Amino acid sequence: MYDIIVIGGGPAGLTAAVYARRANKSVLVIEKGSFGGQITFSPKVENIPGFSEVTGNEFAEKLVEQALGLDAEVECAEVLEIKQGDIKTVVTDGGNFEAKTVIIATGAKHRMLGLPREEEFIGEGISFCAVCDGAFYAGRDVAVIGGGNSALQEAILLSDLAKKVYVVQNLDFLTGEQKLQEKLTAKENVEIILGHTVKGIIGDTTLTGITIADSNDNEKQLDIDGMFVAIGLIPQNEAFEGIINLDERGYVASDENCLTNADGIFVAGDCRTKKIRQVATAAADGAVAALAACDYIDK
Repeated sequence: MYDIIVIGGGPAGLTAAVYARRANKSVLVIEKGSFGGQITFSPKVENIPGFSEVTGNEFAEKLVEQALGLDAEVECAEVLEIKQGDIKTVVTDGGNFEAKTVIIATGAKHRMLGLPREEEFIGEGISFCAVCDGAFYAGRDVAVIGGGNSALQEAILLSDLAKKVYVVQNLDFLTGEQKLQEKLTAKENVEIILGHTVKGIIGDTTLTGITIADSNDNEKQLDIDGMFVAIGLIPQNEAFEGIINLDERGYVASDENCLTNADGIFVAGDCRTKKIRQVATAAADGAVAALAACDYIDK
């Protein structure tokens, strides 16, 4: 029986655990994968407050150490459902756990292209965030995969850093806002390639290029140093459908107060509706959600 169960061991969940333990609440953090979340895929991070430079893995380790140092408990298991009531029962593939409150901090994962060896190149030429990793490709050639708002925004940002930016879209048109399209097409170092899909990755241990093909399977090679995949995010909220309100894309409907429609259930980080998804904003959510849960318990 815990005061707070945190579902998810990324920056949002672990920050929530730290704040809850400092408020003297008993805490269990349940994580189905590796602790640290998506940040562990970044070989170098330079935009986390307090760190001029740190690897994603190093940062994740510090988060876990801090939570464990405050006697937060951890459990490696996949959450299957939450049973509501005055006492919440979190059902996992490793057993059931009870708590007065629950904080959902399951994050969102990047939609992948489904290519062979794709995961091997994450952090070795494949990235998902121009804000995070764009500076590493200054003066080099990169490709952005996708044609929606996120892809166009990534490409615009990268065009101010990279020597050449290819935008590869599988449709015969871009789907992003017209203003973004106009801004992008005005860039002299941007080439938009429509009606093509990525077929393969070139490189031994580091990405050196990609092969793309049109609808008739005519292939060509792009020699690039980095590929930014921007074809959407997938929030990890399937287990909570029917318990809390989700928006049309599957994110938990919540504002900056990190409250959900369900009594005693809170949300933090990338799995909720929000504009900016960064480590700093995830940690902020974790603090807000934990303090809200503590206040709920105390009242």
